[in-house]
Amino acid sequence: PDKIRATVAKRDAVGGEDYVGIFLDTFNDQRKAYIFQFNPLGIQADGIKTSGSQGSDFSVDIVMESKGMIHDNGWSVEVKIPFKSLRYEAGKGKFWGVDFWRRIDRFNREIDGWMPMVRGVSEIQQLGRITGFTDIKTERTLEVTPSVTFSKSGERIADITVPPDLSRLSTGPFKTDLGVSIKYQITPNITLDAAINPDFAEVEADAPVVKANERFPIFFAEKRPFFLEGIDIFNTNLQVVNTRNIANPDFALKLTGKIGKNTFGILGAADDFPPDESNPKGRKAYAGVLRLKRDVGENSNVGLFATQYHFGSKRHNSILGFDGKFQLDPRTIFDFEVATSYSKRFFYDPDIDASQYRAGTGIAYRIVFDYTGRNRGWFFSLSGRSKDYRADLGFTRRTNTHGPDFGFRIGTEPNPANFLIGIVSRGSGRFSVDEKGRLQVARSTFNTNFNFQKQFEISLDIGTAYEKLYEDEFGPRRNPNQAGAFFGEPVRSAFKYFGDFGIEKSFGKLFGFEVGIGFTENSFELDFGASERYKRVSPAALLGDDRLDPGKGFSLRYELGFRLQPSDPLRINFDYERSSLRRDDTGLVAFDSNIFSLKSTYQFTRFIFARTRFDYETIDGTLNSQHLFGWNPSPGTAFYIGYNDNSTYRAFNQFNGRFDEGFRRDGKSFFIRMSYLFRKSF
Repeated sequence: PDKIRATVAKRDAVGGEDYVGIFLDTFNDQRKAYIFQFNPLGIQADGIKTSGSQGSDFSVDIVMESKGMIHDNGWSVEVKIPFKSLRYEAGKGKFWGVDFWRRIDRFNREIDGWMPMVRGVSEIQQLGRITGFTDIKTERTLEVTPSVTFSKSGERIADITVPPDLSRLSTGPFKTDLGVSIKYQITPNITLDAAINPDFAEVEADAPVVKANERFPIFFAEKRPFFLEGIDIFNTNLQVVNTRNIANPDFALKLTGKIGKNTFGILGAADDFPPDESNPKGRKAYAGVLRLKRDVGENSNVGLFATQYHFGSKRHNSILGFDGKFQLDPRTIFDFEVATSYSKRFFYDPDIDASQYRAGTGIAYRIVFDYTGRNRGWFFSLSGRSKDYRADLGFTRRTNTHGPDFGFRIGTEPNPANFLIGIVSRGSGRFSVDEKGRLQVARSTFNTNFNFQKQFEISLDIGTAYEKLYEDEFGPRRNPNQAGAFFGEPVRSAFKYFGDFGIEKSFGKLFGFEVGIGFTENSFELDFGASERYKRVSPAALLGDDRLDPGKGFSLRYELGFRLQPSDPLRINFDYERSSLRRDDTGLVAFDSNIFSLKSTYQFTRFIFARTRFDYETIDGTLNSQHLFGWNPSPGTAFYIGYNDNSTYRAFNQFNGRFDEGFRRDGKSFFIRMSYLFRKSF
């Protein structure tokens, strides 16, 4: 018993401890299953596991009860999961897929299960079966969760009467926001969700990332409960739906479910954009999503999806697409997805260096063959997005790119008794061109991971790439009527080589760390300028030319992370990441980003916690902190008191045009948020 690893953790945070787990495939279709985990103190983790996915989605929170206890000779957990908390199919002759297992953390995360599992085949396809659901009483369940948020915030504004700073912190009045979320379980497998003026204040913000020298958008995962419910239905490989594009909805409506072999999802929302200089009255955006899937055979399906997005009078976007997954044998999968878009909006034309309002059609596609064996595997894919493809309700990193990807995996047979338990190596390649046939990138990488006893891992990555940049991707294309976007040659190329080395070690629940270092030789510096501290350092910039002058350089990255748990209720995480790039032609540093993050959580009880987080980033000198006290006894019922502070340290002051010597507070906010779940079955 003294070796049992268990703490009073927050919900869904039992992955590094001992726990017992349950799979429940409540439709017995071998495509999706609930996953439940409980540590020795009864702390809950719940989510969804989808066939073919690498991990599980623990964003789902299910109303249930659990309690655990450590005894002199072990530990036990008692759990009660109401049927009305699940979506399921029941009746005479119906079966559910099921498995039970336990995880022993100190034995290299050993897992012992009820069903024998074969590696390389999805666990969901290997579940056992239970029956006896003939006499379940079908109920309609109504859940109503009203919420209220009281907040007060302040921001720095210009004020010439306050020398030498020429600004002051202005505090606004107290605001009260009322909202309500409604869930109606029409049948055990069809649910209607609605939210009116919902309070979507996130109690945990996005972690800071390096944005310097970044050419394409950065993806941030959804965290808001309303959109996370049933999100697996709307997810596709092309990411045609990214609900974070629905920023501040006045109301939202969602209908999801499964009838027989048919899964469906309908989502609609009206998004409210606050007034700005160009639109003093504000604007509305209207979003709609339709998703249909039909099971084919034992583990295959075909689907249809459609989205509509309208923002103001000048931006309209529609997408219609199809997808499918076919399991050719237990280890081989073929899947495809194709989406067509129609947009009316402003499109940039590099030949005239202007945006024109017009209609545009586009296509995106992805085809994949994947074989996953016990200790080996391979994949081949072909994907692309055309120049005019737009997904205003989704996430698109890059358009006008097409090409194949391929890779392999090979590993030794793991032996838990050996000092070196196993080795896994992976290789991959990527080749892409634009619609004119111009090469964009040719890349190859090779990775090896060494897994040792006592939760010790070493990873090594090496690779090469040949990349080309074209000025019309960044701005105007040179012709007799205009200069090009680039200073000097209109095309830039670089042959890169890079490497990464990482170490990860865990010393039980008390302490753990990870270290990584990487470099890239001939990395492109895009000449954007990172901040007032790191302005452009290209030859063009030194000559006073405004045109971009991308060049090659040496980039270095290293990171360090610590996890410390000095007592059961206290957890401390510290992360440091540095990323820098120095140009070869001028020898000057384009940017040197240092991100420091400190996060600590004290879990007083299963349901009461206090959390503090500090993030400092040196490029802009931003120093943000978040302090939160919370009580969350069950999904939907919660009480939070929070304070957020946005400051800078030795940063550029846009109000007086100088760099500050010390701290400057740019914003602050205080809030109290309360919600309560009312639940009634009929």
